Amino acid sequence: MRFVVAWMIPAIGAATNASVAGAQGWNDSTVRALIDRAIARRANQLDSMGLADYHARAHGYLTFLAQVGPGFPDVPRIVRSDELAVEVYWRAPDLSKEVVVGRRDTLLLPVDVGYYSDRFGIIQGGLRDSIRLGEGNDVRGVPHPLAPGAPALYDYAIADSLRIRTPQATNDVLVVRVRPRDPSAPRVVGTLYLDRASGALVRLSFTFTRSAILDRRIERLSVTLENAQEDGRFWLPRTQELEVVRTTTWLNYPVRGIIRARWHVCCYAINRGLDPRMFAGAEIVAAPQVVLGAYHWQGHVLDSIPPDVRAPTPADVQEAEATARSLMRQSALAHVQGSVLSARGISDFVRIDRVEGLGLGAGLTHAIASGWSADARARYGISDRAVKGELTLSWQQPAGLGLRATAFRRYAEAGDFPESSTLANTLAAELAGADRTDPYDVRGVEIAAMGPAPAGLRWQATVARESQGPLVIHADPAFGRYGPTIPAWALWDTRGAVGLDRPEAVGPFGAMWQTHARLDAIWLHRRGAALAEREPLVGRAFWSAEAVRPIGADRLDARLTAAMVVARGGLAATPPQDFVFLGGPLSGPGYGFHELAAQTGASAHLEWGFPIPFPAIDLGRRFGGASARSAIVAPFVHTDYVDRSAPFALRREGWYPALGVGLISFFDLLRVDVARGLRDGRWTLSVDTDRAWWAIL
Repeated sequence: MRFVVAWMIPAIGAATNASVAGAQGWNDSTVRALIDRAIARRANQLDSMGLADYHARAHGYLTFLAQVGPGFPDVPRIVRSDELAVEVYWRAPDLSKEVVVGRRDTLLLPVDVGYYSDRFGIIQGGLRDSIRLGEGNDVRGVPHPLAPGAPALYDYAIADSLRIRTPQATNDVLVVRVRPRDPSAPRVVGTLYLDRASGALVRLSFTFTRSAILDRRIERLSVTLENAQEDGRFWLPRTQELEVVRTTTWLNYPVRGIIRARWHVCCYAINRGLDPRMFAGAEIVAAPQVVLGAYHWQGHVLDSIPPDVRAPTPADVQEAEATARSLMRQSALAHVQGSVLSARGISDFVRIDRVEGLGLGAGLTHAIASGWSADARARYGISDRAVKGELTLSWQQPAGLGLRATAFRRYAEAGDFPESSTLANTLAAELAGADRTDPYDVRGVEIAAMGPAPAGLRWQATVARESQGPLVIHADPAFGRYGPTIPAWALWDTRGAVGLDRPEAVGPFGAMWQTHARLDAIWLHRRGAALAEREPLVGRAFWSAEAVRPIGADRLDARLTAAMVVARGGLAATPPQDFVFLGGPLSGPGYGFHELAAQTGASAHLEWGFPIPFPAIDLGRRFGGASARSAIVAPFVHTDYVDRSAPFALRREGWYPALGVGLISFFDLLRVDVARGLRDGRWTLSVDTDRAWWAIL
């Protein structure tokens, strides 16, 4: 069984949780006696308990994920996942050998992912007295909190008590917090779960002080080791989790790489007389290729990955990080970058549209202290000869609560979501005059607060004072002709908004769900309008949800959106920039860009994707090798509904259905859609990247 389930069960019969947690202080006599027993047990388990050797089997996943963009706003995306089967051997006093007998991987992006050798096996012995991870490149020489002499380096306090019941035994466990006496020294910070009677280590969950982490790119390193009682006497590895988060920049763009290792160990054979000669050589080795190739797997790698591997921060990592923050000064744990060039997306550096022409920009982010940072960014349009930019001061807690104040001039876009990535729009705008943006000028100030909410939700509240106005075309494409810009009103407005997001996570029916909702209240003053028209009140609501459900090698994707705008004074009092806009590759395939504009709009999209044979593209070993010899074909049905059309809209009220098919290939990065609108629609073609990467493009 996994003991993580038992941590939530309160102790019965022993001291109550509240009394244990509240009565104990740092380094009191009770906790010192327990720590002394634990150190002696760990050092003398071989002699006193008779553990000579063991053989076990470990099954695990080694997954590399990526996040990109300032603040890393989106959930991590799996780049590569390896499934591993390992034969584990141990012999007294401290000999360890692990043989990888099965390995298969799935590469989802064309990158070369390399791992340190110790990532391919489990941690035996609850870590050595001197902790070493990542072949000593991540951490080395950090004293174990239960090593001989550790009480001179660490503080301990009993925080809780638990009772663990298994079919074989019932154990009372004490939860002990551990922190370094010297916060600036290379040490661990975390939680020990110790058997009350024997001092045996049942579970260990910890992170490290900043000085313990040798690789300056590492933002976070967390380890959780859970043991189970074998043969009624020995506490041996059962489950293990490791997370290493590295942050760097690529083309001055923030990139976060996440390594997550998950292991389950079973099938122990104890004291069988292992030959000491088998422990010669490297500790972790791979079996011959003929053995690896013959290993029998079931299903596909991605089908069997634990769901929370895809989570922004798994529960065990959250626990370790939260405990560390509660025990230490933030400065002893913080990863500080100083000043770095930054951008929200690659196209913040260079883009093309019909208003700016060629736009060039950059940004600078400076970490101040204690969660405070300052951000400045600017962009200049070659054709419109105008400077846009913003200055932001923000404060962010590790737990998610944050504040932000911004002064800005930007070209905002009408509509609730983009119809293409900015990179694809740049190419289409320049080469074919197909600019899928509706920009208007906005200048003002904004204050925002955000934070976590129950059930994995996140909230954000903003108040802004803005000046808005129309824009005109300044550029010419290489081919074709640009369409007109939106007839935005010139106005002043004061708006308040509340948003609620659920990032992509496992939900009902085994699907990956995400949803977003936003409510706006807008008080506006239209410049140049008659006095009676100057202060209309506008309310706006938007909601979207998407679910992706894998079904074997196939996948079902469903999307719903709904939006409404109401104005005191009716249709004529609604600013053009605040209408609901549909039409385009995402919100209305088979119809023109933003042809549907109204006070009320909704869309529904349903597609079924399945693999077909497809030529592989070999990028060479440096870039991860060849793409899969398959692609995804995704037939879809789509429909839009609009009511109370805007005066400038090209189409009127009603339903607008469409049929189409998508082809997804090249590591699932490239998507080509062909669609036909069924109500006086047209054939449309869209070529773009997968939507998961739009935020960075």
